Amino acid sequence: MQYSLLLISAEATEAGVTEEDLAPFRAAFDLYAKSLDAAGVLVSADILQPSANSTTLTLRDGSLKIQDGPYADTKEKLAGNFVVEVADLDAALAWAEKCPGAQYGVIEIRPSAIVFRDGQWNSTI
Repeated sequence: MQYSLLLISAEATEAGVTEEDLAPFRAAFDLYAKSLDAAGVLVSADILQPSANSTTLTLRDGSLKIQDGPYADTKEKLAGNFVVEVADLDAALAWAEKCPGAQYGVIEIRPSAIVFRDGQWNSTI
């Protein structure tokens, strides 16, 4: 079963975190990703740029609307994600608990409903 471990936290710049402060967390995330990979459960991982660099698009009401910035203005934002392939929710929770982001933010664990693999969509439920 695939699970996305969604890292949700305040952005470093908004929290007053300096580049020097980030160094230990970058090292911790590097070790975390390598441990997921070594265990053979890592599908993909992304640490995202700040939400100010995002663009939001919608086609609601039949017209294209594009805006700079995130969809919602909140204190905590999606900072990145790890997609893991594990046996069950308990295994996903065990990996989420080891994520460095859990020390200062929230990790949302969400199962995949459909995955695209080998050129086709496959239901996981």
